[in-house]
Amino acid sequence: MARRIKARLSRIARTWGPAWLVMIADVDAASAITAVDTGARYGTKLVWFLLVLAVPLYVIQEAAARVGAVTGKGLGELIRENYSRRTALFSAVPMALVDVVSYVVEYTGVAVGFEMLGVPPKISVPAAFLAHLLVVYNRKYEEAEKPLLVISAVFSAVWLAAACLTARRGITITPFYFSRSPDFIFLLAANIGAVIMPFMLFYQASATAEKGTSKDHLWAVRLETAIGAAFSEIIMVAIAVAAVGMAKSSLDFSSPAVLSRGLASVAGRFAPAVFGVGLITASFIALIVISLGSCWGVTEAVGWGRKNWFKIYLAESVPAALVPIFSLNLINLALNLMVLQIVVLAAPAIILGAVAADERLMGEHALRGWDRRLYWGFLILIFATGIVSVCPSI
Repeated sequence: MARRIKARLSRIARTWGPAWLVMIADVDAASAITAVDTGARYGTKLVWFLLVLAVPLYVIQEAAARVGAVTGKGLGELIRENYSRRTALFSAVPMALVDVVSYVVEYTGVAVGFEMLGVPPKISVPAAFLAHLLVVYNRKYEEAEKPLLVISAVFSAVWLAAACLTARRGITITPFYFSRSPDFIFLLAANIGAVIMPFMLFYQASATAEKGTSKDHLWAVRLETAIGAAFSEIIMVAIAVAAVGMAKSSLDFSSPAVLSRGLASVAGRFAPAVFGVGLITASFIALIVISLGSCWGVTEAVGWGRKNWFKIYLAESVPAALVPIFSLNLINLALNLMVLQIVVLAAPAIILGAVAADERLMGEHALRGWDRRLYWGFLILIFATGIVSVCPSI
């Protein structure tokens, strides 16, 4: 028994990485801003919804991991080989275009976080850009993954600390709340967009294949995906709790001084520094994971192979890194980006479902029964929420 447990733990350690990192990257600067806005507007009334989102997050990402482990290929490559190059491009290119805006948000998150620590954007943004290159350039995936796992531990600790700073002053958890107001529905859609993003599908499938995880160890990948899904939503709750009691006027991400005063007023003088470190770590991890997922998707769709991802990344990220130096208010951009993610998610998510259910490709591991019903059911709910948020009169 002891030997069996040791063998299982060893297998988990060897496969651990892709699912955990994509879930941590899911709580990026835009997601953090969405959670802050949620906490500031509704307090703890949406905690139940954030926790429930862990279920569709697991179901959809498990399908991506399953495809990568069973086929040993990325999603973009599978779409190109089994459908057409045009279909693959239709799935990957809109994601890459949206991810350019995501880069802007992530670099701005880095800039805001460092400015809350007293470091100006003209220093922090170029430093983050160079640090990013040092982690990923000309390295194998497993080598790039190691520093991210360390940063993810810091990321987890600081966001939980941020929640504790607010919670120590006393908060009341609302067990359930719902409203049909357009503002509330829009925020629901923003949180859905924050939890399931297109790059995640491409990243988890490709990273699982890159790591060489086989179909015989799907159980370990599923366990990691479940843990990551639950933990990422716990972090979203922690960020929302950290913002409970903040005035709407304090949510000015173009003015770290105003944001710092707002945080200090509800959580104490250490809150701005903790929040700043949280934004920096969230944005940095997301920069790497989003860039890999997005660029892998495009290069696989074109047929260049994942190793040529760096050229796409430079074309996307260099202009994006310049924007934060000139300042940007992130609130409206981040919330609208999250809702837009739902629209862009449609093509790759639908095709992922088809690939995962294809017995010719997946064999005995094809998506069947309740797994298949849950996958398509959650996708329909996600898309319906996005449509209602954009067209509140429906």
